[in-house]
Amino acid sequence: MTECSGEEEVGEMVQLLTPDGERVHHPDYDVEPTPEELREMYRLMVLTRRVDTEGVTLQRQGELGLWPSSLGQEAAQVGSGLAMGEDDHVFPSYRDHGVAVVRNVDPLHIFRLFRGVSHGGWDPAEKNFHLYTLVIGSQVLHATGYAMGVADDGAETAVIAYFGDGATSQGDVSEAFNFAAVYDAPVVFFCQNNQWAISQSVERQSKVPIHRRAAGFGFPGVRVDGNDVLACLAVTRAARERARGEREATLVEAFTYRMGAHTTSDDPTRYVRSAEVTQWAKKDPIVRLERYLLKNEWVDTDFLGLVEKEGDQLARHIRESVRAMPDPGLTDFFDTTYAGTHPLVTEEREWFEDYEASFTGGA
Repeated sequence: MTECSGEEEVGEMVQLLTPDGERVHHPDYDVEPTPEELREMYRLMVLTRRVDTEGVTLQRQGELGLWPSSLGQEAAQVGSGLAMGEDDHVFPSYRDHGVAVVRNVDPLHIFRLFRGVSHGGWDPAEKNFHLYTLVIGSQVLHATGYAMGVADDGAETAVIAYFGDGATSQGDVSEAFNFAAVYDAPVVFFCQNNQWAISQSVERQSKVPIHRRAAGFGFPGVRVDGNDVLACLAVTRAARERARGEREATLVEAFTYRMGAHTTSDDPTRYVRSAEVTQWAKKDPIVRLERYLLKNEWVDTDFLGLVEKEGDQLARHIRESVRAMPDPGLTDFFDTTYAGTHPLVTEEREWFEDYEASFTGGA
């Protein structure tokens, strides 16, 4: 098993905030957020973690079928999410809860999905936030195709696709890279390299750092400290402007760490060394920003307490709402197969209703 410290890669990473909360600058990527904007970043990351913590807890209590944790990846998701405009389109994977929080997507939509009471959870057009994708890597093709379409329409918008390091081993992702390059698609490929594709370390996924793959397809790639919300904001903002202004894709590799299990059905203690988790916990993205804010006296204990209280209220709302969600009817899915009626679906519904009634009649 390989320890993924990442220390040897710091030199080529874009970093604006050190783990100790010290502000540094980069010649190509930089941002100067106001204290108010920094406080909002902190708030969004804390709320994202509370959503995630509640998801894990509810699954352990049997209220959800599954939960994919985003613990440790809050900066990557919040920073990149804030870099995108409301008219841009987001194609998430299945653990991008922080991006959903930034886009003001009701977290209950996500919980309905993992409770198994909806077939998608939300209207993608409402927040330009498309549905979670469980098929590894397929959303990267979806995003590229969408970006090609908006470019054809002449729309002044960009598209961002989220995926993990394990997804880069899927053919769909390489195909998406090639189409984006050849057809000048305005897309940002945002890879959250959290060091583990379930039980396989990133060293078993790629011989070279992931962001360097972009050069082979003909567009830029950049590695950013994925636990640094400021750096993720700056790099993604630059990639978005490149997509919108130059119709050129960018591969952003957010070098971060999955501090929890791959999903609640996974036991990472079987393949991850505890020393590795301890080492990365020192780079916690929320603690990092909190240190920076406190050093500059832009927050105080009252503010931190208010954010914590808001998180508690959100967790309570989620917990009570999830437990109150009604089970769907057994035939509800027939209504969401197509936008309108379809003869074959009608026939299948009738067969299923007869089949269900046969159990009732025999009771």
